[in-house]
Amino acid sequence: MRLRSLTLACSLAALTVVPASGPAAWAAPHATSQDKTKGKAAKPAAPEPDDMILAVVNGIPLTKRDVDNRGKLFALSTGLPVSNELMTRLRPQIIRQLIDERLRTQEILSRHIDISPEQIAAAIAGIEHRNGMPANALRDKLAQDGVSLTTLIDQIRVQIGWIQVLRQELGARGRVNANEIAQREEALKREDGRTEFNLSEIFVKVDDPRHAEEELDFTNTVIQELRKGAPFPIVAAQFSQSQTALDGGSMGWVQEDELDPAVVAIVKQMPVGVNAISNPIKVPGGFVIVTVNGKRVIGHQMGHLISIRQAFLPFDTQLNPQQVTPQQQQTLQKAMHYISSVQSCDELAAINKANGDKRPSDPGELQLERLNPQMRDLLATLPLNKVSRPLVAPDGIALLMVCSKKEKNFADRAPSEIADQLMNERVEQTARQLDSDLHRRAMIDKRVKLKGV
Repeated sequence: MRLRSLTLACSLAALTVVPASGPAAWAAPHATSQDKTKGKAAKPAAPEPDDMILAVVNGIPLTKRDVDNRGKLFALSTGLPVSNELMTRLRPQIIRQLIDERLRTQEILSRHIDISPEQIAAAIAGIEHRNGMPANALRDKLAQDGVSLTTLIDQIRVQIGWIQVLRQELGARGRVNANEIAQREEALKREDGRTEFNLSEIFVKVDDPRHAEEELDFTNTVIQELRKGAPFPIVAAQFSQSQTALDGGSMGWVQEDELDPAVVAIVKQMPVGVNAISNPIKVPGGFVIVTVNGKRVIGHQMGHLISIRQAFLPFDTQLNPQQVTPQQQQTLQKAMHYISSVQSCDELAAINKANGDKRPSDPGELQLERLNPQMRDLLATLPLNKVSRPLVAPDGIALLMVCSKKEKNFADRAPSEIADQLMNERVEQTARQLDSDLHRRAMIDKRVKLKGV
């Protein structure tokens, strides 16, 4: 039984478009009242040294450089301009998060869990692959924007290592048996006809409910950035203190009785598919921000599952519609020939391979209703084993073919999906308990004033 898949903070294409962060990551202190009463111009405060220690966690220092680098990583990964004022508001939460990571790192080391360079390299290569970046492009991009590669490596190391810690902690409970799956299936049958929700969350922990002003201010800051366009999975991966952060905040499909009543009251009113972001929702232990990815009636969600093949015929140069090259004209002629001659998915896959496999010939099964409107309309009306019209892009021409199409009730959960949900609930409970134990046993010397840390 697997735990949640790893989701990293810089896993989206925003990496390629963010301007370099400025040298000052945090706002300077205001002038003192004594300066003002003397009628003199206030002298600019001396910048804090990068090696200034902000906290010591079980003897390990946390410096201003560590916090600044994580702030720059946030700015780089969200793709939004980030002001000194915003970074000052984020700073306390970044410190809290790095304290948590220090505690987790020490637990990983105490259990002699080794994260190999190959695992970290594979994770970075995965980020580059998902973004269509060549090898080592991520390293170059971070350097260009003044972010230490160590900042990303440290975050990856903690995420991979923490998953292994939780596996050890779960032990025999790390497997879901057939009886448990059957019990959940019976419970779902009793819920037939009720609405369930596909949610993503960002959980902000509050240690002292009597003094939650700082955490509420941070939660509102995150909401503002999300509503400006910051990608929810990236922000969740960086700042959410729920185990779902490892999956970009995704909770998957959940029923009302699995949610806090305050969350249920909000998500019932929220729309789907318009990137709506909730206001802060107070729940036991902190605040939560949610977005609704889908709603459906349990037992009733019919749709169509299709398998396709594609062939991509690349251009030698980018297409200029006003100046089409001979190679691009020849590529279009080849595409028209294939449309009239190819009659099977295997043939189309072979053509894709002969043209360099620039795109995968088999993208896997797709839910028709989830595709964008243009693609959905094209594939819904395309007969089986018939090549589509040419789909022209700046770098080449794509041809598609539908190999199979079947109707499916997507509200029916496969046993593997139920097992995943049960395991994720178990992992979340274990992670929160272990985090609480680590804080209780820790010696944390705070050099800056932070409520609730």
